[in-house]
Amino acid sequence: MTKNLLIVESPAKAKTIEKILGSDFKVKSCFGHIRDLEKGNKAIDVENQYIPKYIIPDEKKKVVNELKKEIKDTEAVWLATDEDREGEAISWHLCEVFDLDIAQTKRIVFHEITAPAIKKAVQNPRNLDMDLVNAQQARRVLDRLVGFELSPILWRKVSRSQALSAGRVQSVAVRVVVEREKEIKAFQPEPYYKVVALFDLKDEDGNPVQMKGELAKRFELETDAVQFLNDCTPAQFNIASLETKPAKKSPRPPFTTSTLQQEASIKLGFSVSRTMRVAQKLYEAGKITYMRTDSVNLSDTARTAALNEIQSRYGDTYTHPRKFKTKAKDAQEAHEAIRPTYFNEDSAGADNDEQRLYKLIWQRAVASQMSDAQLERTTAKINISTRTEQLVSKGEVLVFPGYLKVYNDTSKEEDSSGILPPLNIGQVLSLINLTATERFTRPQARFTEAGLVKKLEELGIGRPSTYAPTIATIQKRGYVVIEKREGTDRNYNVYTLANGQVSKVVQTEKTGASGRRLFPTDMGMLVNDFLVENFQEILNYSFTAKIEEDFDKIAQGNLQWNAMIDEFYKPFKVEVVRVMEEAERVTGERFLGVDPVSGKKVFARLGRFGPMVQIGETNTNTGENGKKLTAKELKELKKNEKEEDKPKFSKIRKPYSLDTITLEEAMELFKLPRTLGELEGKVVKASEGRFGPYVQHGSLFASIKKDSELDPLTITYEEALVLIAQKKADDARKMIKVFEEDEDLTIREGRWGAYIKYKKENVKIPKEKKEREVAAQMTYEECKKLVDAHLETKGKGKGKKKAAPKKATKKAAKKETTKK
Repeated sequence: MTKNLLIVESPAKAKTIEKILGSDFKVKSCFGHIRDLEKGNKAIDVENQYIPKYIIPDEKKKVVNELKKEIKDTEAVWLATDEDREGEAISWHLCEVFDLDIAQTKRIVFHEITAPAIKKAVQNPRNLDMDLVNAQQARRVLDRLVGFELSPILWRKVSRSQALSAGRVQSVAVRVVVEREKEIKAFQPEPYYKVVALFDLKDEDGNPVQMKGELAKRFELETDAVQFLNDCTPAQFNIASLETKPAKKSPRPPFTTSTLQQEASIKLGFSVSRTMRVAQKLYEAGKITYMRTDSVNLSDTARTAALNEIQSRYGDTYTHPRKFKTKAKDAQEAHEAIRPTYFNEDSAGADNDEQRLYKLIWQRAVASQMSDAQLERTTAKINISTRTEQLVSKGEVLVFPGYLKVYNDTSKEEDSSGILPPLNIGQVLSLINLTATERFTRPQARFTEAGLVKKLEELGIGRPSTYAPTIATIQKRGYVVIEKREGTDRNYNVYTLANGQVSKVVQTEKTGASGRRLFPTDMGMLVNDFLVENFQEILNYSFTAKIEEDFDKIAQGNLQWNAMIDEFYKPFKVEVVRVMEEAERVTGERFLGVDPVSGKKVFARLGRFGPMVQIGETNTNTGENGKKLTAKELKELKKNEKEEDKPKFSKIRKPYSLDTITLEEAMELFKLPRTLGELEGKVVKASEGRFGPYVQHGSLFASIKKDSELDPLTITYEEALVLIAQKKADDARKMIKVFEEDEDLTIREGRWGAYIKYKKENVKIPKEKKEREVAAQMTYEECKKLVDAHLETKGKGKGKKKAAPKKATKKAAKKETTKK
């Protein structure tokens, strides 16, 4: 019998801890949560204090059975799941499933997976903290209630075909992105002129150098900028004053979850989910402390270790002990910032992502205990003999690097100042040129993932454990996408004074160009507008932040979780009923104008498969007398409709959107499908469908991939032939077997193994026959039997079934052929 069984969430964590504890402990993993809320709307008993109903998912039953055997053969069970609310809830579920006595079961927590931390935790076990469990349970229950009440409204009022959903935090995150997008689209750039002078000087060694001087004032009018340059034509420029001041830069605190996500995005190009995935690996390997925290504090032991390492590497002058105070009003249970477990290790192993993120964490934590960087800043003011304004030139010298020796957190803008050449008051400067460049005011930038995390944190929405899943969810739902946008060309003026003459040049720049940023989709915009209009409180930033504060109060034992849910749910349910009954259906319809060819009206609106444009009006569901038509009558009306009277539809393609597309842009979309030519007696077309752009040759469809530069509006016949050839080759490779008895019946290779294709139906093959070689041996009768069963099952659901494959004759059964 095992003396001690210690349960953690992950195999990697189990492996690391087992090495530390030795033979007295057996460490097993539960692979995260072993229970989840029951699917459907009966998971929460709203009539009985919102008691949740949990089940063990099928994929967890094997793990549960294995742990049951282990627990049966052990003397004592220890729970060592993560130290936050989620980890506490996992431990509670383990107690519930395995009938462990909460009062007797030993619970241990630690901030780092090191021998001293683990052994100290084992020496100081505690009981399960039900306040933390209740805080997590309250979040889970509330989010389920919101999702299950709002989602059916979206299906009814926005789109029945796209399985829309809403979430308490996710919907607010979408609102943040949508509102920023609306601000950008509503923004009207205003031109102004920035004046910069370039002077020719000598450095200390007599070598020629150049110095810039900027006019602090900017001109709103082009005429004023040109007049300034004309006035400066005969001017003399000289140094009016020189001011040199010492300055310093102090290091930032060690990382919290959100600042790590932001910095990893800026410096490493990591997405939020990638950062957390790599950080999780580093934590489980014992390299860093727990990665979900909003504390910037370092323990005394950690500070001492950092100072010793700094002294060893750089000397006493680089050490500066610091204690940072956490600004977050309700910092969660983790008491330390993210830091290395051992400061004398600046490497994390072979994995490139792990090494890069570890280095960033190590540098930031070490730098936080280092001296300030000492600077010397010089400002030179330059007189213009013909004007009252002054030009300003700034320079900066690094006197002592301090923490910058380890970690450079200087932005490109801050880093732009160089060293000024030797200057004297009254010194006359030789002008190379003076330029007045037209610039335009700019709106706030769209959010990156890390920028959205920062904004949510500022608003008090979400907590360290929720940022990454929230951002992943709103992208998965199709409400937000990460994209690059090329922008459009814009002309701007550059006036230059050189050699006593003012000249003008018109140059071109890109405006609206964007790197990888978060853009709301058309569906995201429509859903957001509907929810904001009808559920103002739920989508209110302050209200969402208050809910987070309530969860914190529950975790501290200052609020009953059931009471908190009840206070929220009852008025919310009243609103749900009202909106379902009274709210109008959302179409996002915009009248764009009239088709110049047919004279019919053109609309942009939300269709069954997403945003689209439409020429002509759709039949309404009312007759001439205003009486509502039955489904049969409406169907008959559409059946008798003349072909030329039927509306035409086209999907709205990128870069167009539902709220900005113009009539001219809409008419371009109706050029699809395009006929490119003929191949083997069949027409080759380019078009776009529900699943994206494609090329068609007879019954063969070849997709135009998203990352391809090809476009259905511009693709050539030759380019289409390449795609068709690739598709044919791919289909031939995937074809396992064709039956002579019925050529519609084939066996093919798919992503999950072999399957049967019968006309438009995909039919599963038993698991033991999914291997290509085994599937190739299947007979026609075996396949036909599977198809019959599939069609019968499908027919029961729809009241109608397709014709099954015909029976094979004895003669035909002998003629099975195999294609490789």
